[in-house]
Amino acid sequence: MPLLDRTGLKPDEFTRDDLAAPAIIVPLDGLDEALSNRAQGQRIGIDVPNTAVPYDLPTQAGIDLIAVAFPKFGDGRGFSIGHALREQGFSGTLRVSGALLPDQFAFALQCGFDEVEIDAERLARQPVEQWLAALGDVTLSYLESTDGTPSIFAKRAAAVRALAE
Repeated sequence: MPLLDRTGLKPDEFTRDDLAAPAIIVPLDGLDEALSNRAQGQRIGIDVPNTAVPYDLPTQAGIDLIAVAFPKFGDGRGFSIGHALREQGFSGTLRVSGALLPDQFAFALQCGFDEVEIDAERLARQPVEQWLAALGDVTLSYLESTDGTPSIFAKRAAAVRALAE
């Protein structure tokens, strides 16, 4: 499946098919087994449903990637999960897995995601150029960005304070 980050398409080092591969993604309930059977130097990622409680998710060392499911583009719970994982200190790769629109790409990055899996059919309809162009279209966020960019609420409060001075 094509993989996109803020610079464009990139190769996917992880697989879900071969548990002996150098980098694998397993279901959340298969994590303990994958960690106990880990080969030397193997990187492990987990698939997380968008119904997961972020503060119950494992973020310990040994987990290199968390792929959060986005089953429908209108369901934003995955954004909250990504943001919460970053707040908890997860420093590995955060991946959107599923239905995301180019217009949501910038918001996903603001919430702490690093990359997006895009199925080939969606990529044919919405080419990489459209995804990258959307990054410049969305400059405001309702959430405090993981890169320190203030939310629209913080910007509004600062403007009100400036007027009162």
